[in-house]
Amino acid sequence: QVQLVESGGGLVQAGDSLRVSCAASGRTFSIYAMGWFRQVPGKEREFVAAISWSGGRTNYADSVKGRFTISRDNALNTVYLQMNSLKPEGTAVYYCAASRSSSPGVSIFQYDYWGQGTQVTVST
Repeated sequence: QVQLVESGGGLVQAGDSLRVSCAASGRTFSIYAMGWFRQVPGKEREFVAAISWSGGRTNYADSVKGRFTISRDNALNTVYLQMNSLKPEGTAVYYCAASRSSSPGVSIFQYDYWGQGTQVTVST
């Protein structure tokens, strides 16, 4: 079992940067691929970024490539999402997820554990 707790969300202006974090506890964190997803009311949860257990492979949604960076610190059991040049359409609840697979997949069905989410609001 893995418990995930997100933090760092908030209200920012378009063009600003924000870093959200996800702290994991429970089973060995380093064996899991980790992902970030986001969801707005009335829409499906969508993939944002993912990172392999070693940190050597990453995946990004086309909408965030070049602006967002996912990273992890296995010693701290934490994964980060650095978001730069934020846009109003980035407003959503951001969820952290852990997958028993080593691959940084894009499907929600690959992920076994989820956090409660952190709200990110980007104003114009």
